[in-house]
Amino acid sequence: MQWTSGVAYVTGLDFFDEVVRANASENCNRPSPCAGWTALDVLGHVGMAVEFGTRLLQGEQPTWKPLELPGNAVLGDPGQWWTTKVGSARDTVHGLDLATEVDSPMGRRSIGQGLSFPAVDLFIHGWDLAWSFGRTVEIPDEAIAFAHQVLDQIPTQQLRSPQIFGAEINPPAEATTTQRFIAWTGRNPLH
Repeated sequence: MQWTSGVAYVTGLDFFDEVVRANASENCNRPSPCAGWTALDVLGHVGMAVEFGTRLLQGEQPTWKPLELPGNAVLGDPGQWWTTKVGSARDTVHGLDLATEVDSPMGRRSIGQGLSFPAVDLFIHGWDLAWSFGRTVEIPDEAIAFAHQVLDQIPTQQLRSPQIFGAEINPPAEATTTQRFIAWTGRNPLH
């Protein structure tokens, strides 16, 4: 069954949340697969994006102000900081009509369209965070199919840029589906 952006987003929140709950409070200073970022920076980036989206869905017009080191946004215990973000996001998304149009930084579009890229981000950065913690996670096949549905529409020169993904890496012959997808995003799928 093909996922909607709402299913992908909520499942992505759960996926990322599980990785955070397993390790975030003690391991956030470790390097991540994202150039120049630690695990705390990955957590900060995702938490800020989730909070931004939540505020937008609540009818606010927040301003996106990315930090050079997103970990600086994380205040106090990283796991507790994330818990406040994910709880509010789940509450806000529950029961939304994905066809409703809202004003966003990308222009007027449906809630479903607006949740698509953030949903993909939750799975990829969940993998990044697990990698930072020395863990292996498998991204669900449905999430990978959804990611390609979203990402394959982005022009290559935009997709393969410092803001999104690096050049695709050739995965090893015995790579799992997750490892092949992660290599496609420009990350080394092996620890």
